[in-house]
Amino acid sequence: MAATPKKIVLAYSGGLDTSVILTWLKETYGAEVIAFCADVGQGEELGGLDEKARATGASKCVIADLKEEFARDFCFPMLRANAVYEGDYLLGTSIARPVIAKAMMDVANAEGADAISHGATGKGNDQVRFELTAMAIDPRIQIIAPWRTWNLRSRSDCIEYCKDRKIPIEVTAEKPYSMDANLFHISYEGGILEDTWNEPLKDMFRWTTAPEDAPNEPEYVIIGYEKGDPVSVNGERLSPAALILRLNEIGSKHGVGRVDIVENRFVGMKSRGVYETPGGTILHKAHRAVESITVDREVLRIRDGLIPEYASLVYRGFWFAPEREMLQALIDEAQRDVSGEARIKLYKGNADVVGRRSPNTLYDPEFATFEADEVYDQQDATGFIRLNALRLRIRALRDQERGD
Repeated sequence: MAATPKKIVLAYSGGLDTSVILTWLKETYGAEVIAFCADVGQGEELGGLDEKARATGASKCVIADLKEEFARDFCFPMLRANAVYEGDYLLGTSIARPVIAKAMMDVANAEGADAISHGATGKGNDQVRFELTAMAIDPRIQIIAPWRTWNLRSRSDCIEYCKDRKIPIEVTAEKPYSMDANLFHISYEGGILEDTWNEPLKDMFRWTTAPEDAPNEPEYVIIGYEKGDPVSVNGERLSPAALILRLNEIGSKHGVGRVDIVENRFVGMKSRGVYETPGGTILHKAHRAVESITVDREVLRIRDGLIPEYASLVYRGFWFAPEREMLQALIDEAQRDVSGEARIKLYKGNADVVGRRSPNTLYDPEFATFEADEVYDQQDATGFIRLNALRLRIRALRDQERGD
C-alpha cells in the first residue's frame, strides 16, 4: 500500500471538477496541494487562477507557458510523421497530454512532491495518457485519480460538495457538450453528440466559419519547410506556435479543418468526437506535398506503412515509449531533404495542394514529360514489365498444368 502523500501537484484548471478535487485531496490526505496549470494555447483567461487556487486551499499555483514547447517538440514531430488516427483524427487532444504531464512532473520534482493528481475520468483516454507519461518519467511517483475512487458521480454532486464547504466557484449553465482546446485544435464530445445521428449545432464551433458561409473567393497560402518542419507562412518566418496560430486564423476563415468521427478509445468503447484543426489540416496537406517531390518512393512507402502504428502510439499515450522514439528516429531520417514550399488553395472547407517546389526535388520534367525526350528509352519498359510479371506467369502456367 502506498504511503500517504505529503505534497501533491494537481493538474488544475480552476473549473468545477478541479476545485472539488483540490479540496478533496486536502481533506482525504491532509497534504499540501500545489495547483499546476498548463498554458498550451487554450485561449482561456489564466489571470486570477493563482488567487482562486489559493482561496480553494492550494499552497501555490504554478502556471507554465508551454505553447512553444508544445508546438516545437510535440506537434512538429507528429506532423513530420503525417500521423492520422483511424483515417481522420489529427490527434490534437492526444498530443497535448504528454507535454502537460511532463511539465507537471517537472513541477513535482522541483517542489519535492511525492504525488500528482488529475481530473480525468475512469472512462476516457486522458487518464492513460497522463499516467503513462508520469510513470515513464518517474516510476516512483504516486498518482491519485479521484474520479476512480471517490463517491461523487455527477456535476450535481460536485456542486453540492462545493456548497457544503463554501468552495468559491462560478456555476454556469452546463453546455450541451464538453470542449477541450489547445493551440493545435478544439475537441467537442458528450452531451447531444452522444447520439451519433445528431448533427453538431452550428454555433458549437468556436474557430471555424461554416464552409457554406465562408468567403466566395479562394485564398492561397504558401508554407515553407526546412528538413520536414514548417518555418514560414507566405514568406514570413514564424516561431512554431506563432506559425500554427497564423494558419489557424487563415484556415478558420475558410471553414478548413472540421471533422466528425466515431473513434475507438484505448480503454475499449467507441466515442464520437467533433474536431476543429484548421492549421493542422493545412500543415498536413502541405507537408505531404513537399515530401512528394523530395523523398524516395520506397522510403515513402515504408514510412507510410508506419503511420497507423505511430498514430496509435500517440493516441494511446505512449509518447515517451521506446517504440515511439524508435519510429521517430526513422521518420526524421526521411526528412533530411524535405525542404521547400507548398502552395495550398483554401475554399469553403477545402485545403487543396496546387503547387510544390524544392531545391531538393526528385521530380525531373525531362523524365516525366509525355513529349519526346532524350533521357528515357521506352523500350526498357518491356524487360521491366516481363521481369515483374515472371512470378505471375509461373503461377499461371502451374495452374494451367493442374487444370485449375
